[in-house]
Amino acid sequence: MSFGDPNNPYGAPQGQQQGYGYPQGQQQPGYGYPAAPPVQQPYGAGAPMTTMPGNVNTARVLLWVIVGLQVIGVAIFAIGAAAIDKVKKDNSIPALSNYPVGVLWAFAVLALVWLVWAAVLASKFTTGGNGLRVTTLVFGIITAVLALYPFTIAGIIHLVLGILIACFVGGANGKAWFNRPRY
Repeated sequence: MSFGDPNNPYGAPQGQQQGYGYPQGQQQPGYGYPAAPPVQQPYGAGAPMTTMPGNVNTARVLLWVIVGLQVIGVAIFAIGAAAIDKVKKDNSIPALSNYPVGVLWAFAVLALVWLVWAAVLASKFTTGGNGLRVTTLVFGIITAVLALYPFTIAGIIHLVLGILIACFVGGANGKAWFNRPRY
């Protein structure tokens, strides 16, 4: 059997003659799978983001909600500490004479520090970079973890707010917003 026969299907491939088939470098249309559309960036390729994405803006609003809750908490702890201190001095309620007022003042200071931290984070969302994103993520996670211990109504609210803040800032839109080019 010889491979020289042009009609032999098992023969060596024959070169294309000039004028037959398709020109070099082009493919026949209609065969195989269609080409995939180009991959797009969340807000266009290279286009600067001018408006904050909705879920990132929601995370900022939730930080301001935490600020409001912390104002209420600072007031409750401070008023409670002052009232118990007054009762201890008057010795009008003996059951409260051994209550540690310093613990309530410590809680008031901790709530005030948390208030300031949340306010600083929320106010920097328009200008902050990836470091602010990571700090806000840490803030949300710590808020959620600290809310687990007392597990009161305020604890449940802080738990939900902390989880939502961490999810919204840690998502793709949060990453795109905080890593956007600033011109």
